[in-house]
Amino acid sequence: MWEKKRNFASCFIYNMILFKKLFSRCKPEDNIDYSMKYLIVGLGNVGGEYEGTRHNIGFMVADALAKQVSTPEKPVKWSLERRAYRTEFRIKGRTVVMIKPTTYMNLSGEAVRYWMQTEKVPQENLLVLVDDIALPVGTLRMKKQGSGGGHNGLGNIEALLGNNNYCRLRIGVGNNFSRGKQIDYVLGQFTSEELAQLEPQVEKACDAVQCFVTQGPDRAMNFYNSK
Repeated sequence: MWEKKRNFASCFIYNMILFKKLFSRCKPEDNIDYSMKYLIVGLGNVGGEYEGTRHNIGFMVADALAKQVSTPEKPVKWSLERRAYRTEFRIKGRTVVMIKPTTYMNLSGEAVRYWMQTEKVPQENLLVLVDDIALPVGTLRMKKQGSGGGHNGLGNIEALLGNNNYCRLRIGVGNNFSRGKQIDYVLGQFTSEELAQLEPQVEKACDAVQCFVTQGPDRAMNFYNSK
């Protein structure tokens, strides 16, 4: 009889510990601050002549993410609003505002600052999607801060925010250009070989954005920064 009671007590304690662990895992989702917003900014240039160019990889990832999170019940659609194309959706209870600035690359900071203020998005919830010639095609690097590295879009964002303490997801576009041809290169179209490399990486970049929103930049960097 005593052995049965002891086994029952052990089983009861084990189940209580297991229940506590399961409950603690669910707790962060239960405590979501539904008033908190995130701003995702895909950098690029508007206009048909810029579609599919290396400088517009930020637009490409933003468009891919919009399709990824869209459902027949809640389709994600872009609307032309002040200084940007804008859309809004939710990821696991969190509100995400995503924009593609219409200010052209060199004045991207105007759209970023305006929508951060309008939507009341804290700077730690800002993520910028940007092309990077210092990285091989399709390579992903998320960073929580840093200089613009000569990128005019990032430089303007830094100038208007007054600091560079914002998260950015850099997507490599390579540097296969001769001296003095950098502008022609970034404003040029991806080759068919590059597009084949990019396709799975664009999907991976979308996953990285969702991880940033739901689990934070540190976890996103650990999971998605290319080795």
